[in-house]
Amino acid sequence: YNPAGHVHGGFAATVLDSAAACAVQAALEAGVGSTTIDLHVKYLRPLPQDADLIAEAEITNLSRRLGIADATLRDAAGKLYATATVTCMILR
Repeated sequence: YNPAGHVHGGFAATVLDSAAACAVQAALEAGVGSTTIDLHVKYLRPLPQDADLIAEAEITNLSRRLGIADATLRDAAGKLYATATVTCMILR
């Protein structure tokens, strides 16, 4: 938090990483895990402290060893605050 009423960017990174990793994990068969090996975040505007934000993610590539997903963080009106691309190593 800062006096201007914005949230630290690490919050957005955590939420975007979690959303993208969940998208990858959901595509894997039972008993197979994954872990983030690369996270690239683009911040488009300051995150407001008192707004509800919505994270969405979709897989862009899934192979035997890697899963890649893109995630977005928006408010209820659809305003885009941050995006991320996450690469997960699949642990078989």
